[in-house]
Amino acid sequence: MPAAVWTGYVSFGLVSFPVRLYAAARGDAIHFHMLHRKDLSRVKTVWYCAAEDQPVDREDLVNGYEVSKNEYVVIEPEELKQIAPATATTMDIVQFVRESDVDPLYLDTSYYLAPGDKVSKPYALFMKALAATKYSAIAKMTMHAREHIVLIRSAGDSLVMHTLYYPEELQKKNRVSIPSSAAASRKELDLAIELIKKLAAPFKPEDLHDTYRENVERLIEQKQKGEKITAEPKPRRAPVVNLMEALQKSLRASTSAVKTPSAQAAAKTSRRRKAA
Repeated sequence: MPAAVWTGYVSFGLVSFPVRLYAAARGDAIHFHMLHRKDLSRVKTVWYCAAEDQPVDREDLVNGYEVSKNEYVVIEPEELKQIAPATATTMDIVQFVRESDVDPLYLDTSYYLAPGDKVSKPYALFMKALAATKYSAIAKMTMHAREHIVLIRSAGDSLVMHTLYYPEELQKKNRVSIPSSAAASRKELDLAIELIKKLAAPFKPEDLHDTYRENVERLIEQKQKGEKITAEPKPRRAPVVNLMEALQKSLRASTSAVKTPSAQAAAKTSRRRKAA
């Protein structure tokens, strides 16, 4: 059983029940080690004291908050534990919302919210009540040195939790507003809607794959075997001169030669096997 990232209680009115939090997803990128180019030996990070001009051992490090230039307040781990709020051990539900009312921009990290040592009646009741009402719970909980706002929802026979960004954490200044002068004609909009409907399909994440990761794995294998590196062809995208013509061509192409993600993956695998 994987290690829980948080253990505590969910407080639902005067009812509370024990829960454990487990990571629901984790990025699976290919990681490279930093090597010395001269002899390809591993290098490591060294903590260094600039004032004494010498390395510092890990046990000699402390956390400090800079209150002014080069002036710090040292904070010890035990002191942080002393001031931890009640939400460090209990998820306090503050309200219930429709899931559709929460903008996906606020979603941060996903977790499985599992029962404590055994499935309790309050856990099952809470899960079924959320499913029956089609509401999700908004709660506060402290984890990883901060108090989070979280959304708890029913997901079949279990509960799932998502940490949410605070409004001030959203990078609103990066949002781009489209000028009204860029509006399309009614005919162009109708064609775009038709194209969307042609390409619409049920979401099947198992059909999607990481092309970049596959290419890196192939690169590593080819270099290991001393083979020539297979370069990935770069797509040529001409600027759209006539939007109506581009939409019409896209519609014809989607009707005659559209492939599902799974078919594309199968075709790609077949080509690789032939190449091997």
